[in-house]
Amino acid sequence: MTEVRHLSTVELDTHLPQIRQSPADGGTLELITRRPDVGERVLLQVAELDAEQGLQGDNWITRGQSKTPPQAPNPDAQLTLMNARSAQAVSGSRQRWPLAGDQLYVELDMSVENLPTGARLSIGSAIVEITAEPHPGCKKFVERFGMDAMLWVNSEEGKQLRLRGVNTRIVQSGTIHVGDTITKV
Repeated sequence: MTEVRHLSTVELDTHLPQIRQSPADGGTLELITRRPDVGERVLLQVAELDAEQGLQGDNWITRGQSKTPPQAPNPDAQLTLMNARSAQAVSGSRQRWPLAGDQLYVELDMSVENLPTGARLSIGSAIVEITAEPHPGCKKFVERFGMDAMLWVNSEEGKQLRLRGVNTRIVQSGTIHVGDTITKV
């Protein structure tokens, strides 16, 4: 396997102007990733979002059960969305976006200013709500994209732009498709 070079924070900063140009509304669902098990990724063209179960076939509902003591699934971290331009910056290629661990990659301004906690988004026939649950990244994010990427997404500006992504909960079940328009409700 070819070794991937991780970008420095200075190099990542060069992507900020393009990220800031993401549409504030009327964006696009670029990629759907289901995580059936730890480390596994399945790319989908169509998916079902369920208000109780999350993204159908994803491990969100069971991932806390392997912990000691077992933990119930967190409804405020049911579904994660990451800005596609931010994913491209840290990963270097669309094929590596799913390694970030999010389920939906979107062409949309994810900033706190544009999408405050409680904001709702319509995607296909589903509606999701931005939650206050932080989405800072983890050890796996560092392993896959480097410490500079983690520092970049968790900088003050990175947090305001939500470069690492955002947690949501599903408030209306529905079907989503790659290419669906995402609109504020």
